[in-house]
Amino acid sequence: MGLLRGLVKGAVVAKVIQVAQRELSKPENQRKIKDGLGKLAQSGRKKH
Repeated sequence: MGLLRGLVKGAVVAKVIQVAQRELSKPENQRKIKDGLGKLAQSGRKKH
């Protein structure tokens, strides 16, 4: 039973990684991430 559970977890993790890579390759998602990181960096600077 443990082996089967391990195989299922491995398959789920592989699928999540596959979907994440596909989404990150889209230019609109890259722009959203870049904008979000810029906002985080700005808010971090304002606190100091």
